[in-house]
Amino acid sequence: MKKIRVHLKDRSYDILVGRNLIKDSGSIFKRLGLGGSAIVITNSTLHRLYGRALAASFRRANLNLRFELVPDSEKAKSLAILTRLICRINEYDRNRGAFIVAFGGGVIGDLAGFVASVYRRGVPYVQIPTTLLAQVDSAIGGKVAVDLPSAKNMAGAFYQPRVVLADTGLIASLGPRQIRSGLAEIIKYGVIKDRSLFAYLERNCKKILSLEPAALEHVISRCVFIKAAVVGKDEFDDRGFRIVLNYGHTIGHAIEAAARFSKRYNHGEAVAIGMIAAADVSNRLKMLKARDRDRITALVRRCGLPVAAKGLSSRRIYMAYLHDKKFIRGRNRFVLPKKIGEARIVGSVPEGIVKNTIKGSLAA
Repeated sequence: MKKIRVHLKDRSYDILVGRNLIKDSGSIFKRLGLGGSAIVITNSTLHRLYGRALAASFRRANLNLRFELVPDSEKAKSLAILTRLICRINEYDRNRGAFIVAFGGGVIGDLAGFVASVYRRGVPYVQIPTTLLAQVDSAIGGKVAVDLPSAKNMAGAFYQPRVVLADTGLIASLGPRQIRSGLAEIIKYGVIKDRSLFAYLERNCKKILSLEPAALEHVISRCVFIKAAVVGKDEFDDRGFRIVLNYGHTIGHAIEAAARFSKRYNHGEAVAIGMIAAADVSNRLKMLKARDRDRITALVRRCGLPVAAKGLSSRRIYMAYLHDKKFIRGRNRFVLPKKIGEARIVGSVPEGIVKNTIKGSLAA
């Protein structure tokens, strides 16, 4: 097991990376003194696969356990489900000793974290991310939110977990599409911060896709280390460091919104297209050399991720892009690669370039 610390003064916490961590989850949470009753927010599939193992671990630690099930899709991140969960937890939590366990992928992590942040003005919560994408990215850093009809993650907060258990054994239950989705975020880290990680992915993406344990633990730990360092410098995303983690997300989120958060494109697939779009913008601005843009595109394709969006209109994507949270006083901001391993924030990208890039992101 590897332990990586997120340094945030009195909100600091550990990220544990290893296999079979859920067997010890009860004792880990008990030692943290989170409370006597756990509310595990998850979906029916994960409950069926791992509910007994979690319950046994909590029972050994003399912790009470209650499961709350939500839909297995982005639709779980709605105000209606948020309200329902808060009301149900309040009915159960008579002694005010509950803490929240986010047991799932990024959707459940965002939702459960937001529930914890607003219930009784904040109760402790922990993350047990079950997808590759969540283990390397969304479970770390304290961004929690639900979606509004107009755009993704528009109602949210910064609320740090007390610990993150990245159990690599949980990834074995994922389908190939979910593995590829997680690889998109791993590629992101290579482009923005780690040229050697990018080269490792070029050589070993097949090992990761086949869940080879050593390769998997290597890339997860490296991504966790990078994100922990960035979050430690910019917890509330207001110092200019953390925005770099949004590489690929500007157009990526717009694609998700244009697809009405349906299963047509999951988050990683949309980000993959968004990364290529951002690389194209950077190339159009004479920042990124064509050979690096082509390497990014080639790696995305090699990992089995889409390089262009199908079945969406450029106008719908553009209108969704206008709701991007990185806009400041009506001016856009993009995270653009300068070279593989280094990115910068660029504002006021000409809208003509944005529109043409979005059109170029659509499959013929």
